[in-house]
Amino acid sequence: MFRIVIGWTFFLVFASIAGAEQEKRPNILFAFADDWGRFASIYAQADGPGTLNDFVKTPNIDRLAREGVLFRKAFVSAPSCTPCRSALLSGQHFWRTGRGAILRGAVWDPAIPAYPLLLRDSGYHIGETYKVWGPGTPNDAPYGAGKHAFEKAGGKINQFSQSVTKALQEGVALADAKEQILRQVDANFNAFLNARPEGAPFCYWFGPTNVHRQWTQGSGKALWGFDPDQLEGKMPSFLPDVPIVREDLCDYFGEIAAFDAAVGRLIRRLEETGELDNTLIVISGDHGPPGFPHGKCNLYDFGTNVSLIMRWGQAPANRSIDDLVSLTDLAPTFLEAAGVPIPSTMTGRSLMGILQSSKSGKCEPARDAVFVGRERHVENARADFKPYPQRAIRTDDYLYILNFEPDRWPLGDPYRLEDGREPTLKELTDVTRVTLPDEDAGPTKAWLVQHRHDPEWRSHFEWVYGKRPQSELYDLNRDPNQTRNVAGDSDYAKVREQLHARLMQELERTGDPRVQNGGDYFESPPLSGPVRESDK
Repeated sequence: MFRIVIGWTFFLVFASIAGAEQEKRPNILFAFADDWGRFASIYAQADGPGTLNDFVKTPNIDRLAREGVLFRKAFVSAPSCTPCRSALLSGQHFWRTGRGAILRGAVWDPAIPAYPLLLRDSGYHIGETYKVWGPGTPNDAPYGAGKHAFEKAGGKINQFSQSVTKALQEGVALADAKEQILRQVDANFNAFLNARPEGAPFCYWFGPTNVHRQWTQGSGKALWGFDPDQLEGKMPSFLPDVPIVREDLCDYFGEIAAFDAAVGRLIRRLEETGELDNTLIVISGDHGPPGFPHGKCNLYDFGTNVSLIMRWGQAPANRSIDDLVSLTDLAPTFLEAAGVPIPSTMTGRSLMGILQSSKSGKCEPARDAVFVGRERHVENARADFKPYPQRAIRTDDYLYILNFEPDRWPLGDPYRLEDGREPTLKELTDVTRVTLPDEDAGPTKAWLVQHRHDPEWRSHFEWVYGKRPQSELYDLNRDPNQTRNVAGDSDYAKVREQLHARLMQELERTGDPRVQNGGDYFESPPLSGPVRESDK
């Protein structure tokens, strides 16, 4: 069986650091939204008109970008919650994190260095609110397994649209209903700050889950004023341009607006305490939209390209960066900012050079590619409990995807679609595992499944849910939405060969068990097969 060997030697910051020196080290505030892709209104300004970001409203996040750095090409290591977070917290490709490389059945290996615990051991006051690492065992393990949680004030934001809608039904005014939730955000953050030892720098993780499904249908318009009709004719080609899908997307935008409002409260508190400019603020999400084609659990940009904004009072402001960066780069960034040695196991590269530079556009030419992939998401997505293994390299000009097992269904088996009792609309909307289990249940998935036999939509359904060839190649200059696979086109043969070679070189260099021994590590229990009772 494959075993990661943790071979690193480093020395923590001297325990005798004087209090005055500790105060000079920056605080770190990391706001990390579940299932938030590359959606913020500041990106509409950076990219120009014609994208879905034309309709998003994130004034607080936009402010941070104007006062800091906006990364236009930031990618996750894996478009699935637990493996993405394993990679981020450890600063490594997800495939190097042992059983943290899967979603269901994940178990954290405490021998893997995680940046929050390294910061804690160097004198930082650390704390977290809501989701850090999971699903997995122990929950939030790389952040102390709940020992540093500050959540007693409540967590209604995690079901924002449901909570506000219920309050409205009880006669509470809309602004007051939102305020009740945001006060819980304030109180949790205040509890963390009040527990801070005098003179200690802090590291705080804010991880609400509201952007993850489920949401209250129609809440995007009812709570935030997002009009689905304004999206008509402006949807990317992989999303059906029909009323129910447009409404579903507006509901998603509404949850992003709620996250933005919470970020605004954290900023306000930092201003009130005089800590804003001495705090490295980082805002991001763990992958693309759930329950939409090309999103979560897909290696297309809609699934892997995420928002990344950084603000620090000591860094030149109002810059937009085009370097290709990975969220695995955040752990070494935080450690370098704190003056803590970076473990040699980390494959990510610190972003401090970019943060402290005055450049915009391309800043560090060596950042010309990122590597992404996936293994298991839902354990019973396929009847044999096998994963859907993929790896990819994304450059400025191309996306090359290697599907190791093209005979498997990429988003799970089409349970009950070819025989048996047809899933009901309610099941398709509310129960992820009823069919195609690697895509979250929701109105968009339900609509596509129920229209799969319509002549107009049959080919679309087969395109987004059907089996995929072993190689996929997309020319991003001609096909930014990645809809035309040119892997079999002779004009791209040389490009495909070069990208394949570079991808395999990285997998081999970093010890990816998928390319060792026929991938047995990921194909065998406990990385595949039913989830053990002890790991649930």
